[in-house]
Amino acid sequence: MEPLEEYHSPFDFEQGVNASYLYLSPDYSNTPPSSPAVKKKGSQQHPDSIPEVGEDAVTYVGPPPPVMTEEEQQALQQELVKVEDEILTLSQVLAAKEKKLADIKRKLGITPLNELKQNFNKTWQEVTTSIAYRRTSETLSQASLKATTAFSNVGSAITRKLEDVR
Repeated sequence: MEPLEEYHSPFDFEQGVNASYLYLSPDYSNTPPSSPAVKKKGSQQHPDSIPEVGEDAVTYVGPPPPVMTEEEQQALQQELVKVEDEILTLSQVLAAKEKKLADIKRKLGITPLNELKQNFNKTWQEVTTSIAYRRTSETLSQASLKATTAFSNVGSAITRKLEDVR
């Protein structure tokens, strides 16, 4: 096996650094220069976006959390432990319910294939009773009748022409 070629960076570090691309600096802004998402308020700049619910809090750079007393921190820690325990309990209850469901289905003889067939039949029934399906079916039936009539007329015309030729 031959050694790999030495890596050469596409950037020329001898040339120096373009200061306009250092927009991630904390004392500047967290958006690129001349970005339309930047509004100026006084001497500070703030982006238009506010983190959505559920976004990772680590990615949001905002004001530091308020300073809490030791009692408040302990209360929050206790609440955190309580909520985590509730989540664990609910997960265990859900797993037990899913196991019971599978056991009941097994006793009733309901297999995944049977469920798939039932779902398919139910969906097919819903499709065939829909207004769009009925209209399409009616339109295709009318088109079929017209096509049959047209082919019959063409066949008759060809037969007459052949008889005329004789």
